[in-house]
Amino acid sequence: MNYPNGKKVLNRETSKISEARRGMSLENDINVTNEDYLKADVAVVFKKPTPVTIVNVDYPKRAAAKITEAYFKIPSTTDYNGIYKEKYIDFEAKECHSKTSFPFSSIHPHQIEHLRRVLRHGAIAFIIIRMSYYGKDYLIDAEDFIEYYDSSKRKSLSLEWIKENGYLIKNGYQRPCDYLQTVDKVYEL
Repeated sequence: MNYPNGKKVLNRETSKISEARRGMSLENDINVTNEDYLKADVAVVFKKPTPVTIVNVDYPKRAAAKITEAYFKIPSTTDYNGIYKEKYIDFEAKECHSKTSFPFSSIHPHQIEHLRRVLRHGAIAFIIIRMSYYGKDYLIDAEDFIEYYDSSKRKSLSLEWIKENGYLIKNGYQRPCDYLQTVDKVYEL
């Protein structure tokens, strides 16, 4: 697609994403959506920073300092948290490039444990999975995900399971991943 200003927009299905940048398209869309939610005073939801310890910095010029070595301090929890309609929400965002399934290896055990903990305390918790090949985003309730994860002998969620148990998220221009519309329906807010 070409916009009037001459900018070209890559087709999500055909654009190649490097291993290091995998998942950034979904996170960018969620960040843009969260900025709009904040501007419209709909919700306050932020991406959690990943805690790192900086070990080495290269200073070729004062204004061009570059971190050359750093380590994760502790395993992070989930990607996003915040407040919506007086409810605490906590969720993980994952981009999947498979045509047929979402591998459990894409989500870490400590993240699943974190989701269990926030659920025990009454949070609204979920996972947003972008099936990149199809250009579709799904909200998966954390309880449903954990139940399947604990009981299944499979090592992934099949696309069929995602379609049957997940909730399609509508995407728009101003809110490219408008997940709160789906949260309203799923959690009856």
